[in-house]
Amino acid sequence: MSTLPFRQLSSLIVASLAFSLVTGVGTANAATPSTAKTSVTETAKASVTKEQAPPRGRAAATTNPLYRTGTLPNLRCATGQIRAGSAASYRTFMTRVNRCLNLMWKTQFRKAKLPFAQPKLRFVTSRVSSPCGRWPSGAGGYYCSSNRTMYIGVTRAVLKNPYGPNHAQFMAHEYAHHVQQLAGIMNYYGQSVWRARSSTKLAFSRRLELQADCLGSAFLRQVADDLPVEQEQWDAMVRWVDENGHKSWPTNDHGKGRSQAYWMERGFNAASPSACNTWTASSRSVA
Repeated sequence: MSTLPFRQLSSLIVASLAFSLVTGVGTANAATPSTAKTSVTETAKASVTKEQAPPRGRAAATTNPLYRTGTLPNLRCATGQIRAGSAASYRTFMTRVNRCLNLMWKTQFRKAKLPFAQPKLRFVTSRVSSPCGRWPSGAGGYYCSSNRTMYIGVTRAVLKNPYGPNHAQFMAHEYAHHVQQLAGIMNYYGQSVWRARSSTKLAFSRRLELQADCLGSAFLRQVADDLPVEQEQWDAMVRWVDENGHKSWPTNDHGKGRSQAYWMERGFNAASPSACNTWTASSRSVA
């Protein structure tokens, strides 16, 4: 398929692949992907399972049940296309991506026997505040754990680029923070940084954000046929992030470009939460 040269997408990718996370408490083995498509109806069917409370403490991050659930379901995800400059088509596209994320993660949480609830989605045209505080500097959108809402900015800069996979990656990253909230990982993060020194807070923030990069990319792999995402385009996106992904975050709370690219690749290649355990990874891989 034809696509804009990636040098034209730099401003968008900065705003869509490494969005700042705002929480209520602080600032912030690879598997072979399934090839069988799952219909929306099949995915939505509920199986009778006994849910358990999310794990607490360090175990929520290091040994979470989600890591043992295998690959994400390979969904049909009919998103349609974004028309350059069209806010309506952008909202429609992102709403459909969100719907696919809901179906995919509902299935995965059921496998883990963990309770699931959908996040709220709010499109905004200005930098609104939330229960988590002011709009993060340099971000085009964010997830607030206090009210479990994703705030997605609809701006002229965003609407200049109609290439869907970039926007889908952004949405999947923010949704991954909701996954972390439901799975108990966010609570562990908040407890860990509450009274920590600055360097420790940054180290924890990087593990949180890089995990979201990985989980978001795992989702993108499983809807790649429908968006579509061709390997050449994916490789170009990863190369750009490797070189530029860190430039919006001078305090290094999201990780260096090479770290972001590394975890994006892990998620995309494995399509499984098992590849995204940043909490037991070496310090070098989350630098």
